[in-house]
Amino acid sequence: MKIKLLSLSFAFTFITAITFAQNNVQAVDSLALQSWYHQSYEKTGIYGVGTIDALEFLKSKGLKPSPIIVGVIDSGVQIDHPDLKNNIWINPKEIANNGKDDDGNGYADDVNGWDFIGGKDGKDVDHDTMESTRIVSLYEKLFETGDLKINERNRKKFPNEFKEYQRAKFIYDKDLGEAKEALSQIDEQKALIKQMAAELQNALGDKPLTLENVNEATFTVPQYKAAFIQMIENNSDLQGKNATQISMLADSEMGEAVKYYSGKVDYMLNKSYDSRYIVGDNYSDIKEKHYGNNEVEGPDALHGTHVSGIIAAERNNKIGMDGIAGDVAKILVVRAVPDGDERDKDIANAIYYAVDNGAKVINMSFGKPFSPNKERVWEAMKYAEKKGVLMVHAAGNDNKNVDTEYNYPTNFKDNENKTFVNNWITVGASTRYNNALKASFSNYGKEKVDIFAPGLEIYSTVTGGKYKFLQGTSMASPVVAGCAALLWSYFPQLTAEQVKNILFVTANKSTQAVKAGGESEDSPMINTTFDQLSVTGGVVDVFRAVKYAYENFNPEKNSKKRR
Repeated sequence: MKIKLLSLSFAFTFITAITFAQNNVQAVDSLALQSWYHQSYEKTGIYGVGTIDALEFLKSKGLKPSPIIVGVIDSGVQIDHPDLKNNIWINPKEIANNGKDDDGNGYADDVNGWDFIGGKDGKDVDHDTMESTRIVSLYEKLFETGDLKINERNRKKFPNEFKEYQRAKFIYDKDLGEAKEALSQIDEQKALIKQMAAELQNALGDKPLTLENVNEATFTVPQYKAAFIQMIENNSDLQGKNATQISMLADSEMGEAVKYYSGKVDYMLNKSYDSRYIVGDNYSDIKEKHYGNNEVEGPDALHGTHVSGIIAAERNNKIGMDGIAGDVAKILVVRAVPDGDERDKDIANAIYYAVDNGAKVINMSFGKPFSPNKERVWEAMKYAEKKGVLMVHAAGNDNKNVDTEYNYPTNFKDNENKTFVNNWITVGASTRYNNALKASFSNYGKEKVDIFAPGLEIYSTVTGGKYKFLQGTSMASPVVAGCAALLWSYFPQLTAEQVKNILFVTANKSTQAVKAGGESEDSPMINTTFDQLSVTGGVVDVFRAVKYAYENFNPEKNSKKRR
C-alpha cells in the first residue's frame, strides 16, 4: 500500500498532543527538526544516523566514492523536483522519446525507469483494491453461495483457501467498519477543531504559535498549554502560524481525511472495483513481464518522492534538505505501488527490472498481510540475491509483532523460522525521543524485523517541488537504504551481505524500556526493552558503519597493517 496516513487530521494531532505532552516534550528549533535524523548519537545522544560525521570521516581518510544506483519501487517519483532532478538515473542505452526499445530490454523509452501499473496508452492506475478485498471477492462465490450444504462441501474440499478467506474477511470487515465510522465522525472532529481554534484565539489573539507565546499565555484548560507545546514540537506546519491560519490548515487536513476514508470505501474496499483494465496485461499470467509504460511519476507521487529525497536529495545545494546518499546515489524509479495494495506480479517484475538495470540497493516502502503469488516475489528476491543486490523493506505501521503476524513481502517462507536470502533488511521506525524510541505505530519482531531507523518527523521532498514532514516505516526504510548506498559507494568491493552485516553489527543498541503491541490478539501489549524488538536491537548508524568498514575492509589500510 502506498501510504497509511498516520495523522489524518488536525483534531487527531490535537488529541494525541494532549495524551502525550507530559512525557515527550523535547525542545528543538524547526531547522534542527528538519535534519534531526542526520545527527550523530555520539555527539547529541539522539538516535540519528550520523550522516555528516560519516562524510567528514570519509573525507578525512581521503576516500573517494563510486556512483551507486538505488532502485525505488513505489508510487512514482517527481523526477524534475529541484532537489532530485540531478540525482535521477538515466538509462545510458536508451534514446528518449523515440518510441523505440533501444537497449532491447523489452521496455521502450525507459529513460528513468518503468511504470508497471500503467497502460500502453499512457494512462495510469491511481486507486486499487486491498488484497483482502480481492481475496474476499474471489472466494465468497465459493464459500458463501447461499446454500449451506454447498458451502460446507466447498469448505472441506478447499481447507487452505477457506482459511485464507476467513482471515481476509475478518480484516476486510474490520477495515470497512473503521472507514465508515471515521467518515461518520467527521462532524464531531470539526467541532473539536473549532473549539481548539477558539481556545487558541482567546489565549494568543493574533500572535503566532511559538513556544515563547504559548508559555506566556493563559489557557482555560490547563492541559491545553502542554498540548500546544507538543503540537509545536511535532508538527512544523503549525509553527509560526496564528489561530486563523491554523484553523484553515485544519480544515484542509480534514478534507484530506475525508478523501482518504472515502477512498477506502469507494476503491480499496469496494469488491466491484477493478483497475486492472487500465494496465491491459494478461493478469493471470504471473510471469508476463513486458507491460506498462515509461511514465514514472504517475497521478500521485508524493510517497515515492518523499522516499527518494531521504535517500538522494542533492546535498549542500542550499535548498530544501539533504539526502543521506545525495552525493553518490542515482534513483532508478519503478512505479508499482497504487493507492491500495500492490500486486505480487508487479512487485516481482519491479525487482527484476531494477536488478537488470544496475540497481545495487532496492528500497521497498510498502507491504500487505496477504500475498497470493508470493512464490513469484520470492523468485525475484532470489534473483536479486544471485546478482548481489541489497533489498530494504519497511516493516509496516500496525504496531504488530511480525514474528507472529503476516507482512509481505518477507524473507521468511510460510511456516519456516529461517531467512531464505542473505540480501534482505526489514526496517522498523524509531524516533528522536530516547524515552519513547520505538515509534508508536511501528511493527516489530525479534526474529523478523532486522533493525530500526528514524521514521517519525522525517522531512523530505514531495510533489510540486515542495517538502513535508511524514512518518512511517516507509520513511525508516529509505534511511537504511541511504545508509547502505553511502557505505557501499565508498567501499564498492563489499558484497550485499557484507553491507548488511556491517549495518547490523554497528547498530546503536538501546535497552530503554518500551511498550509495544496491543492492536490484535496475536500482538498483545507488552512491556519490554528496545533491544528485544529486532534482530540487532538497535538503530542504524552510518557513521559507525563507515568507521567499521574502514577498519576492517579498506584494502589500502589492511595492506599497511600487513607491512
